[in-house]
Amino acid sequence: MPCAASLLTSPPPFPTATTKTHFKSRHFIPRMSLNQNQPNPTPNPNLLTSLTKLLWGPSLPPQLLISTVRSTWSAAWHLMMSQLAPSDPTGRYTRPTSQFRSESQITLQNKPGALHLYVGLPCPWAHRTLVVRALKGLETAVPVSVASPGVDGSWEFRGRAIPDGDRVVPGLDSANGCKTVREVYKLRRGGYNGRSTVPMLWDVERKEVVCNESYDIIELFNSGLNGLASNPDLDLSPPPLKRKIEEWNRIIYPNVNNGVYRCGFAQSQEAYDSAVNELFSTLDKVDDHLGDSRYLCGDVLTLADVCLFTTLIRFDLVYNVLFKCTKRKLIEYPNLHAYMRDIYQIPKVAATCNFGAIMDGYYKILFPLNPSSIRPVMPCGCEHEFLSRPHNRTHLSLVDKNVQFSTTSAKGFQLIDRCRN
Repeated sequence: MPCAASLLTSPPPFPTATTKTHFKSRHFIPRMSLNQNQPNPTPNPNLLTSLTKLLWGPSLPPQLLISTVRSTWSAAWHLMMSQLAPSDPTGRYTRPTSQFRSESQITLQNKPGALHLYVGLPCPWAHRTLVVRALKGLETAVPVSVASPGVDGSWEFRGRAIPDGDRVVPGLDSANGCKTVREVYKLRRGGYNGRSTVPMLWDVERKEVVCNESYDIIELFNSGLNGLASNPDLDLSPPPLKRKIEEWNRIIYPNVNNGVYRCGFAQSQEAYDSAVNELFSTLDKVDDHLGDSRYLCGDVLTLADVCLFTTLIRFDLVYNVLFKCTKRKLIEYPNLHAYMRDIYQIPKVAATCNFGAIMDGYYKILFPLNPSSIRPVMPCGCEHEFLSRPHNRTHLSLVDKNVQFSTTSAKGFQLIDRCRN
């Protein structure tokens, strides 16, 4: 190993005044003028190699470097995950509960513009509120502000929306002019120091957080604001199907909606193995069920389908790779993928799906899972053109003949089918 002094006395890379130089060309090559741009001399590879060995060779061998970084990163990773994704003692991810579930207040706000919706496009829980809002025709009655995820885990309003056809895009806070969703929460009387999550429904006049539980919000949008909706006849939770919807939600939420997060945020091998097995066991069963049924509860689209859809549309985009849900891709499930395309092709639903924002929100923001922040290419089968291919599921609408539909739900669903055809 050469010492530092020997590195300084290494032979220079170019001839010196005492060095005889022989040119292959017979023509004289004039010396360049000082006013001309001279090329940078090529570094001596021996010098770089010697310097590298001096810095890293005896002082920190590769094995020590790897073990040091591994132990340091492991400690930092567990610290970050404990703050960002809390778990139980076995390493199983435990989702925090929503803080605002005051449904009695929101049923009273029944005039256009009285309520304002805050969402983030990567979030599947916020996405379900956008889907129901669009299907019910509440875009004018309930304006929306779309935040972008910040590198610190917050939700930010970064600038004016850049139009992308009819697709929902991030923009400014049009209700309160805040820079972050946290600032909006703090506007409420008494302030707020808890988790500032989306979706969040805001009472514009009273300056109050009304609700930040996604399922409460979509139930309100479905049946509580029909006087403001342009499609009031559509009922995504008809009384005859409520029990079925609840049964499916009890299956879908823990094993699929939250199941993908239990895989991605697992902090032990045992926790991951349990979550991934429950996830794919459920997907297998749902795929079998959808072989004979157009939707989860039979012939009509329900809130249960909306909740499943917003996870499925992200599955191959994000969860399969980043959350290690790798047993199968969604495109390998013939019924599930066609079912997802069926819902995607309902008018207004595709406009709520911003695939670039979804991928950025996961790959570039979830530092503990993707430290490089490199976003991969979009997987095959996730493009708009592919999702717009025929789903060939219309014939399944008459399979379940025992379901009794209410007049409003049947009429509302016919409105959707008529738009498709």
